[in-house]
Amino acid sequence: MSKIEWTERTWNPVTGCTKVSPGCKHCYALTMAKRLQAMGAPGYEHGFKLSMHWNRVGAPRGRRTPTVYFVNSMSDLFHEQVDDAFIDAVMDTISACPQHVFQILTKRADRLRAYFSGRRAPENAWLGVSVENAQYGVPRIEDLRQVDAAVRFLSCEPLLGPLDSLDLRGIGWVIVGGESGHGARPMNAAWARSIRDQCASAGVPFFFKQWGAWGADGRRRSKKANGRVFDGVVYDGMPAVA
Repeated sequence: MSKIEWTERTWNPVTGCTKVSPGCKHCYALTMAKRLQAMGAPGYEHGFKLSMHWNRVGAPRGRRTPTVYFVNSMSDLFHEQVDDAFIDAVMDTISACPQHVFQILTKRADRLRAYFSGRRAPENAWLGVSVENAQYGVPRIEDLRQVDAAVRFLSCEPLLGPLDSLDLRGIGWVIVGGESGHGARPMNAAWARSIRDQCASAGVPFFFKQWGAWGADGRRRSKKANGRVFDGVVYDGMPAVA
C-alpha cells in the first residue's frame, strides 16, 4: 500500500530522474532512492540515475482487485531519456488492466502532449501535471489540456506561490499540498484557499494533501503533527472511479 494520500499503490517501471524546475529542489524521490540504494533494494543499484525496468512493466496485470496506481512515484514517465517504445509498453499494460486506475503525473508536459498527439490515452489513465508556481507550472496546464484523456489533473505540490487565475477548463481534479522534509519551503494558506475556491466555482474536485513541514500558523513541526485539516475541513475530493 502507498503512504500517498490520494492513491492506493505505486508502480515504478521507471526509477530516477533529473531536476527541471523549482518544485524539484527538495525531491523526496531522490532522498528515498539514496536510502533504497544503501539498503540494497532491487532497482536502485544506480541510485537516482534514470533506469527503465522492463521486468516491472507487466506487474499490474497480475492483480485482479481493482486498484488505484500512481505510476512512477520515483521518476517521470515522460522524461526525455524514456523512449516511446517503453511508454508504449506501459500504456499497453494500462489498457490491458481496465479494472485499475493509473495516475500519471509529469513535469514534462511538452513531452506528454507530443506523445499523445494523434492518440488517446487509455480510459483508465488519469494524466496530470505539476503546477508548483505560476512561472513554471501554469504553462504546463495548456499542454495537458491538449491531451485527449478521461481525467486531467493538477498537482499543486509543493505549492510555492499564488495561483490566483487558474484556467480549469477540461481539468477534472486538483491536488494541493505543502512541502515536507529538510529545507522545506512554507506554503501560504491564502494560496491554497484561492485554489480551493477556484475549484469550487468551477465544480472541480479539490484534494488537500498536507500542510507539510510548516503549519497554518507558520510554525515548523512534523508533517504528521501539521496534518491535513484546512480551514477546519479535510478535503478529499476525487474524480469518480469507474
